[in-house]
Amino acid sequence: MVLWISNYIELLLEIVAVIFGVLYTVLMAKNKISCWIFGILGSLLSIYLFIEYAKLYAEALLSVFYVFAGIYGWIMWKKQEVITKVYQDTLQKNILLILIGTALSFGMYFILSSFFKEAQKPLIDSFTTIFSFIATYMMAKKRIENWLYWIAIDGISVYLYYTRGLEIYALLMFAYTLIVIYGYFQWKKLTVESIE
Repeated sequence: MVLWISNYIELLLEIVAVIFGVLYTVLMAKNKISCWIFGILGSLLSIYLFIEYAKLYAEALLSVFYVFAGIYGWIMWKKQEVITKVYQDTLQKNILLILIGTALSFGMYFILSSFFKEAQKPLIDSFTTIFSFIATYMMAKKRIENWLYWIAIDGISVYLYYTRGLEIYALLMFAYTLIVIYGYFQWKKLTVESIE
């Protein structure tokens, strides 16, 4: 009976976390500051789920980052509340970010494959994790390229989760892929050249 209640609570929390995640992404696509609230709440639930139920500590750490990124995003967007502009970075800046992200991904891969022998698909996992950090930062700074990063990250995550037997998460990542394509075109209407 206790195990059944525990499993029910876990499922309920997981459903709520997924709903918050979808709301976050849809509201982000619509350039609404309220997206950050749902992102923070969903990440807080994910931290609890990953630690208490799944014992996925690296995923929990990524969710901790998402909480702080959500607070940062809220503050950054609040400063620009009346400004709906979205910025586009230069090609050179994006190439630099990709090179840095790739180097960090290989560094994380080395750590995972050296110290966590049970790690599954550590190279792909490293790339999606590092580029998730980068894309989240870009979202907070209202850079349109974040959506292109998320299209790649979420698309690869469909494969990653599916091949690890996480079909529901794979389906969620597929839904995210569609939402971020929508988000890209929504933000494209608001884009100006970056002056930074």
